[in-house]
Amino acid sequence: MIRPFLKWAGGKRQLLPALRLHYPASFDRYIEPFLGSGAVFFDLCDTGRLAGRRAELFDLNPDLIGCYRAVRDRTEDVIAALDDLAARHQKHGADCYYDVRDGRFNPARRSSGPDRYTPELAAMFIYLNRTGFNGLYRLNRGGDFNVPAGRYENPRICDADHLRAVARVLRGRGVILERRPFDHALERAGAGDFVYCDPPYAPLSATSQFAHYTAGGFSPLDHLRLHQAVVDAAARGATIVMSNSSAPQMTAAYTGYAARRSGLRVERVPARRAINSRAASRGPIDELIISNARTVPAFAAASADKKVRAASEGDAASPMLKAELRPRQSRRASGT
Repeated sequence: MIRPFLKWAGGKRQLLPALRLHYPASFDRYIEPFLGSGAVFFDLCDTGRLAGRRAELFDLNPDLIGCYRAVRDRTEDVIAALDDLAARHQKHGADCYYDVRDGRFNPARRSSGPDRYTPELAAMFIYLNRTGFNGLYRLNRGGDFNVPAGRYENPRICDADHLRAVARVLRGRGVILERRPFDHALERAGAGDFVYCDPPYAPLSATSQFAHYTAGGFSPLDHLRLHQAVVDAAARGATIVMSNSSAPQMTAAYTGYAARRSGLRVERVPARRAINSRAASRGPIDELIISNARTVPAFAAASADKKVRAASEGDAASPMLKAELRPRQSRRASGT
């Protein structure tokens, strides 16, 4: 099974059953403007839906893109450095975490970028992600990573076989990985494209903004720009699936005239709040799935998953390189 190798605030693994109902039956290219943990990308790979198709993965976070590229290009070096960190963490616990965070990771990343992200830096990023509080990515005003250590008895820091499987997928033919803003990704989208957007969620309250997409955050103006870019891409014929919080401004924006005219619809789905300093405050909430895709009945989606997995079992090592599956053609929700 190909799954995310990073924990990520707002990761979509729990929402996948609902999102799968919106996957288009056929498409030519997959575009993801906010890669994060890549839960939907890896799910599409794992079920064979990306076989023979181009996948364009974007994110503006330099640490994230740098880490993905290092895992893709220098897999064994990342694993070796991560093994060393895992051994040190087993001996020293939180002391090791803060030594790595403040003494090594932050100083090294100030002088690096996604094109100069070393295997050692990528291993530190994975280590901090696996052992930090709730897998958060948060930067202070100075741009330094400042997430505190988590309380884990025996965290799994290095899963070498899984990292190798992830690297094979990222090296697959047609997969591109770039540090770009969402505008760049969405302005490329049109008929034949499947776009999944998982932006930093609009906060439900003034106190619920807990993480930073970049040092500058993701502002209300960014959400307005994203809304326009999504509406425009849908109007050009792209199949859009987007998740966001059920904040009133998001509901209003995506049920407004422009969104409805481009074919976008809003569905409220139950999710679970996983990030909160108080355990009692974590619990079920509603999230939004915004899409112009024709939804698939749940029983049909489950049956299709079984067929795709069965057809894919012959080459579990590299899902991106499997023979292309040819689902029955259907009309796109956009009318193209």
